[in-house]
Amino acid sequence: MATPTPSCVPLPNPVAVISPQFCAPYPVDLMIVRKLLAVTEGNFVVTDVNGAIIFRIKGTFFSIRDRRVLLDAAGAPIVSLQQKILTAHRRWKVFRGDSSDPKDLLFSAKKASLIQFKTELDVFLATNTKEEVCDFKVKGSWLERACTIYAGNSSTVIAQMHRKHNVQSIVLGKDNFAVTVYPHVDYAFIVALVVILEEVNEDRDD
Repeated sequence: MATPTPSCVPLPNPVAVISPQFCAPYPVDLMIVRKLLAVTEGNFVVTDVNGAIIFRIKGTFFSIRDRRVLLDAAGAPIVSLQQKILTAHRRWKVFRGDSSDPKDLLFSAKKASLIQFKTELDVFLATNTKEEVCDFKVKGSWLERACTIYAGNSSTVIAQMHRKHNVQSIVLGKDNFAVTVYPHVDYAFIVALVVILEEVNEDRDD
């Protein structure tokens, strides 16, 4: 018997972390394609199921702090993701647009614990300054490259991701991830979390 997947139950309140414009009243299916050999800009591309580009992620490497920028299809920056490298928990901070100003902080994500067999990230909104309870949680299987994103410490699923293997991905050296974002959930926010999860997993691979 197939395992039942969590139903796409509409949330009582929309999850609009980056912007309500990225919240749809229906489930949104995205493909995230990671170019394994791209050391320079543009290491992720996000498309809809028809292959139309919705977002690009470009990165700057080899600096004091890792930095990624989520761009819309026209190349305008939506959020910037910055890792504080010298912290044990690998904390990423996400700012509005191309900013790194504390007043533009939207949310941050860090590993839930230092030693993990499965990657777990605690996500805190900028308004949650005490960080006693996380606002969202990402639970990922490092080996399977899959993850589920929950609202807070609850069992309420807001998005799921799994890795897609196909001939093209093997030949071209690309990792393809299929992401289903539940209704009324900010899909730009979900893409940013998936990118952070992948970067944390890359640290493990290294």
